[in-house]
Amino acid sequence: MIGADLNQPPRLIFITGFMGAGKTTIARELARLLNYHVIDLDELISEREHRSPGEIIEQSGEDEFRRIEAEMLLQVLNEQTGDSTGSVIALGGGAWTLEKNRDLISQHDGVSIWLDAPFEVCWQRIQADGNRRPLARDEADARMLYAERKPQYALAQLHVLTDPNKSATDICVEIARVMRTQNR
Repeated sequence: MIGADLNQPPRLIFITGFMGAGKTTIARELARLLNYHVIDLDELISEREHRSPGEIIEQSGEDEFRRIEAEMLLQVLNEQTGDSTGSVIALGGGAWTLEKNRDLISQHDGVSIWLDAPFEVCWQRIQADGNRRPLARDEADARMLYAERKPQYALAQLHVLTDPNKSATDICVEIARVMRTQNR
């Protein structure tokens, strides 16, 4: 179990990266291995708003979605304050790119992890998902957004390169190794 390998895993672990990078999959596996809660910000937004992030963006605009997203992030973090069990939080692809969200996250005791997946892998996953992402309707727009967001993702405390040939468990073991190295 990864938890046994970590001296003191952080109580909150934030997973960021581009759409299709595998944030939800990795968050679920890491939470399972650490015996933590898993929280997917986009899923919470969908439950509360009764529509997907893509539908919110298409119907109400990206600014409105980002407002809802920031509000949900604040709510999640406030709920974590009294909870002694750790949580792995999968952020939406754009949540980390906003300075106000990064500031909010930095006010809580946790670690941010950038899942750095190659654009080609992300694009294949976006297409396989039926391309229901209004901010990545075509490859050129998605590639431009990927390049635009990369400097913000690089602000995360930890950087983990992903490999599509590795399992989620293998990537989580790499995350644990990187966290151990950073905690020395």
